[in-house]
Amino acid sequence: MKAAGLLCMFATVLASCLALSPIDTLSQDDQTRLKGLFGQAIPFQSVSHAHYVVLGMATLGGTVPKPQDACNYLKNNMDVNDIQSIYQAASAAQVLGNCQVSLGAGQQTLTAALSESAEISDLFYAVSAQTALGLPVKSADVVKTLDAGLKRDDSILSTSYALKIAAQLSKETKVDKYFEMIEDIVAQGDTIDDTYLQFDNLQQASVFVTGAYALAAKVNKKPLISDEQAVQLANYILTRKATQTIRNAYYVVAAIKAFSENTFQVPVAFSLSGSMAISKADPFVKVGVSDLMSQSLGKLNVKAASVTSEADDETLASDQAFTSTSDETLYQLDLMKLKPAPGFFNIKLSATTTKPASKLIGLSEGEVTVKVTTEVSVSNVEVLLVDREQSITAKTVKATYPGKASTTLDADFHQNVVIKFNLADKAGETLQAHQTFVRVSNIKTGQEVTFTADADTSDICRFTLDIAESGKEYFNQQSGKYTIDIIIGDAIIQNPFLWNVIDVNLKFPETSQQQQADKPSQYSKKPEIDHIFRVPDKRPPIAVSTAFTALVLLPLLILFILWIKLGANIKNFSFSLSALGFHAGLGAIFGLFYCYWAYLNMFDTLKYLAMIGVVTFLCGNRLLRSIAEKKN
Repeated sequence: MKAAGLLCMFATVLASCLALSPIDTLSQDDQTRLKGLFGQAIPFQSVSHAHYVVLGMATLGGTVPKPQDACNYLKNNMDVNDIQSIYQAASAAQVLGNCQVSLGAGQQTLTAALSESAEISDLFYAVSAQTALGLPVKSADVVKTLDAGLKRDDSILSTSYALKIAAQLSKETKVDKYFEMIEDIVAQGDTIDDTYLQFDNLQQASVFVTGAYALAAKVNKKPLISDEQAVQLANYILTRKATQTIRNAYYVVAAIKAFSENTFQVPVAFSLSGSMAISKADPFVKVGVSDLMSQSLGKLNVKAASVTSEADDETLASDQAFTSTSDETLYQLDLMKLKPAPGFFNIKLSATTTKPASKLIGLSEGEVTVKVTTEVSVSNVEVLLVDREQSITAKTVKATYPGKASTTLDADFHQNVVIKFNLADKAGETLQAHQTFVRVSNIKTGQEVTFTADADTSDICRFTLDIAESGKEYFNQQSGKYTIDIIIGDAIIQNPFLWNVIDVNLKFPETSQQQQADKPSQYSKKPEIDHIFRVPDKRPPIAVSTAFTALVLLPLLILFILWIKLGANIKNFSFSLSALGFHAGLGAIFGLFYCYWAYLNMFDTLKYLAMIGVVTFLCGNRLLRSIAEKKN
């Protein structure tokens, strides 16, 4: 028991340590795009569209243009025979303000939706319509109807609707049993990569989130959702923020609003603001700290708990304070004061509040990645002609970036062209770029071949062009004037460049026209491939196989001898057609096995076996039936 208790404690601590920071937010740009999406749905196509547009715009802090026209549309197009249409019109009219939808003949539809046989979704529409229209809700009757509906349907969507229904009941109504359903609902989600808590669809997730936090506010208790589950669920919903449908857009903003404005669990999002590239010209790391709606969380003390290099995993600095800006959600740190080397750095972030705020999740779980960039310079550039056999340098030409060498080298197939150069950052420290190429181009034909230049142990980039081999492999032995370029690029380099270094006259071995003609083209027809099956193994000598066959049949001979000696009883053998056919069939099957072993293939054997087997089966069935009849 003690071990079990320790294990449970460890699991609890581990779960708290795994609390995540949201991977994204609904940024101001996202909200502007969604407002535009809602605006494109005007003029409305249906009451349903009008409902999602009006509520979506209101959730984002906006209003629909010409609200009176929207109100008239709801009044004129509400279907009084459809409870969902009544709910959508009533809820949208409530948000519009100064818009009163008349129920009229829809009262009968509303009453039918409150009966015990109604579906839970219809019950939600009915109760929500009553609330929106300012009509009294008979909570005791609703509870009875809701309980009956949950017995018939306890799916995620239905139980989530039950949470929203319970949140609208009177204060005197006990809703604890519905509040406890929150834990069961969230347990049905699928955790993906310890980052997302996924339901079957966005509607289920959004209705659950809004219902859970609405009911939690009613009972004034933290919902039975762990902090980690809340963040994972928010991550899942945020993956749908790029939706292009009005309905899904509303579900996204409604759920994210619930995460941002509840009083129990508000995920804190750390995000990199602006470019991730840091340089002397732009030395500040800018980090946004906000809720999921990109709204301010008040005054915070933001720190870089650690700044770690991705290249060698060494910590550059720790406990570095960010400074606030005029934007309450934006904080910055002068990273260049720490004198970082060019490269990528992971910054772990933490924030503290000036006042206690237990509702905030993930204050110490932020992390952003930045890259420190630098300008690169190339120096000590040398182009050498080296004897291929004796490795003696015949000529050396130096070049200075960005100018082109005035000398044109003449090189033949007895020589190699060697290029050496150094790369350094602005501070003079040697640097190795990921993209270091040398391009050799034929000036006349335009043919070009790009090679890599590798750095040696002294950080000197070196490239060797073997004229004899490259002529065969790359340049088709076309002698002439070639130009050589150096191409440098990297994610951390601010000034990637292509530099035309020098022109070289390359002379390859001469080949006759006949040799060129005889040279096979890579597109020519290839010789036909004749497949040869494996030669079967030789059979053993006849004497060996005969002796082996005799040994196999010897037990059968002994069996017959023993039967004769002991006096086998064959009086009960029936010489009927079925008996003779059955035993003849068995004998034929054994004979077929021999034929298969001797000369038949598998397909012929199966064909004959099917014919013999049918006869043997029918005769055997008839024989067994006759034996049973005699016994009876």
